[in-house]
Amino acid sequence: MERIEVLKTYKLYIGGQFPRTESGRYYSPEGKGGKKLGNICQSSRKDFRNAVVAARGALGKWAPRDPFNRSQILYRIAEMLEGRRAQFEDEIQRQGATPAAARKEVAAAVERCIYYAGWCDKYQQTFSSVNPVASSHFNFSVYEPTGVVAAIAPEKSSLLGLLVTILPIITGGNSCVVLASESKPLCSITLAEVLATSDLPSGVINILTGNRTELLPVISTHMDVNAVVASDLSDEEKSSLREAATSNLKRIVFCKQDPATTESPYPILATQEIKTTWHPIESSIAGGSAY
Repeated sequence: MERIEVLKTYKLYIGGQFPRTESGRYYSPEGKGGKKLGNICQSSRKDFRNAVVAARGALGKWAPRDPFNRSQILYRIAEMLEGRRAQFEDEIQRQGATPAAARKEVAAAVERCIYYAGWCDKYQQTFSSVNPVASSHFNFSVYEPTGVVAAIAPEKSSLLGLLVTILPIITGGNSCVVLASESKPLCSITLAEVLATSDLPSGVINILTGNRTELLPVISTHMDVNAVVASDLSDEEKSSLREAATSNLKRIVFCKQDPATTESPYPILATQEIKTTWHPIESSIAGGSAY
């Protein structure tokens, strides 16, 4: 008698917990040969709002954290990904990739974690500046997190695209709510299982699954989202997002790079604000010599 396979139910990841979607809706994407991959939560507007609340609550713990400690946490995520390579490779293959492509994607994902772990305590020194001014002041420009970032991961990449979207955001001290690939969602919640058992504070990364067409309007109009990082949007979706984002002057970032080839610190700066400080100095001291 043929055994009936029990499909896994992949829940959401919000505030360090794994709730089911409040709407009760699920969908079952298909992989190789039309085989169903699992029961995937179809997130609602309320799920997104809950995730933003969690991200805002976590921002105060993550943004002021020592950059070296952020680096240690990202490196720990890389270690845990390495330890679960077989599971990620299996899921990527089930979603249509060849074994060689799956191995390559997981290896690249681990390497990206290590790459951004290295930048956590270096991007400030590299990109901040002491500015020349024509007055008796020191003038410094430094980078600060934008805040809560909503992200839309690439549709065609399961694990690597998701991480390349998330890592620059959190490296810079932001918290985020990310919508995973709709057609290749398996690795997103498996990644959430890694995050939940790492040292990452709950709420820094929140992962949703579902339909981007349904969620894009609430992402673009939510008043407590400070920036949106989006991949694989149509021209019509980009135009709609830009227009709706004016409600609270969200920063909009459209990713153009291929996740497989993107290895650059510049995406960190895409969700940073520049703070410039003027500090007065005395123009002269007793005896007339200037310093």
